[in-house]
Amino acid sequence: MYELTVTPRFYETDAFGHVNNTVVTGWFETGRSPLFELFADGLDKPSELPLILARVEVDFVGQIYYGSDVLIRTGIERIGNSSFVVTQQAWQKGQLVARGKAVQVYFEHDKQASASIPERFRAELERNLGALPE
Repeated sequence: MYELTVTPRFYETDAFGHVNNTVVTGWFETGRSPLFELFADGLDKPSELPLILARVEVDFVGQIYYGSDVLIRTGIERIGNSSFVVTQQAWQKGQLVARGKAVQVYFEHDKQASASIPERFRAELERNLGALPE
């Protein structure tokens, strides 16, 4: 499991005084950064990253407010042949406030097609496989 703490910024709030719902997907993407770094091993440009995002979903289970840090937890729920499901949570003041999933696909840009996840990446993903504690 990977963890990251983010500090909500004032401009991320909405008219209701909450952190806007669009912000959480950005935080979750930032929480997936260790995975991007894993797959970028030896690459010169971000455009060479052999991953694409196929799906993202977020369930909002609590209100998120400005003024208190948010802990983002990231893990791997499932690994397929060419894709894997990333599971994520956002916690504020010890309370689960959002959970989500992202489907990442191992992608060969030159062929414009998915491909099997190489073993060196699969092994690291398997180290982080499992449900996130709630």
